Amino acid sequence: MIKPIASPYYAKLAYILISLIAIGYIAVLGKEVLAPLVFSFLFAMLLLPFARFLENKLRFPRALACMLSVILFTVIIVFIGYVVGMQISSLSDDWPKIQVQLTQVGNEIHRWLVNTFHMNVNQRIIDAKKEANSAAASVIGSTFLSVSSIVLFLVFIFIYTFFILFYRKILISFLLKAFGDESQVRVFDVAEHIQYIMKKYISGLFIEMLVVCAIVFGALALLGVKYALLLALITCLFNLIPYVGIFTAMAISTFLTLGTAGPTKAIEVAACIVIVHLIDSNIIMPRIVGSKVQLNALIVVLGVVAGEMIWGFSGMFLAIPVLAIVKIIFDRISDLKPWGLLLGDATEYEEILVEKVAKKSDSPKEVKQKAEKNDEV
Repeated sequence: MIKPIASPYYAKLAYILISLIAIGYIAVLGKEVLAPLVFSFLFAMLLLPFARFLENKLRFPRALACMLSVILFTVIIVFIGYVVGMQISSLSDDWPKIQVQLTQVGNEIHRWLVNTFHMNVNQRIIDAKKEANSAAASVIGSTFLSVSSIVLFLVFIFIYTFFILFYRKILISFLLKAFGDESQVRVFDVAEHIQYIMKKYISGLFIEMLVVCAIVFGALALLGVKYALLLALITCLFNLIPYVGIFTAMAISTFLTLGTAGPTKAIEVAACIVIVHLIDSNIIMPRIVGSKVQLNALIVVLGVVAGEMIWGFSGMFLAIPVLAIVKIIFDRISDLKPWGLLLGDATEYEEILVEKVAKKSDSPKEVKQKAEKNDEV
């Protein structure tokens, strides 16, 4: 029997890089189809326990159970959109007053710049207004197309979610046949682990959103900020985007507060959102969502940037779930385990060090001492 020739490392690396480039290129070309499909896959993982409950406990037909699950989820999303829309409509009534207040603040900043740095920005402001007026027509004209495309995007998400729930057994059977009988155990392991991690992550993420929204709303209400509920909703929604989202929410909240209550209150709002973010990152997120998605911060930031480049705003939301799924697959394929380690956090590296030292020493005390020495290095 002829033994297979092992490929050198640089050849394996070239295969992996070429595959990643090809996948990225396909993702860019298939954005209109793949982006809602990935959202639907994640929502299907979230709704799967409820659909199984309707099928197994209440004896509903699969089609009816899947349809009721999607309808219930749609009602929740529509309710959230209705609350946000009502808050935005009330904001639009006060928009002329906000514009006047912002103009006054802008004039004060202009006077301060002139008196302090002897800068005259009048011409720059006039040029900016001309550019804004020239672009207003195109923005208004594209607004309807943007709204219609978003509605169509959501409709496709709900349709795909129903079909993924309904045909989930066919999808699993396809994976088993595609990877062969010898890989059935591994395929089942990957599928079950992805389902478990995504269900815990997404459900925990929704709970975290509610907690953050309640804390921000309570804090802003105590500060007497107008539109406290709208700013709380904006903060919890943008908080879904790692690192970038909280700064965007802080900028929007500070801008609106500046137009309604002045600079002092705007600074208080910015400080409040930063404090809530610190509490969320160090207490709420680890306790509610947990450490199920073990990704290091550098990979998360790079993933958010790459997601925005490939799929725009939706790619920023999908960065962490997609990276988590990729890491689960990498960790279960021997040739890709180093890449899975690259995506992981420091705890995995520490576990590997302890395992390697344990193989060379029978003394638990020596294992602990060598592990601590490696940590110091």
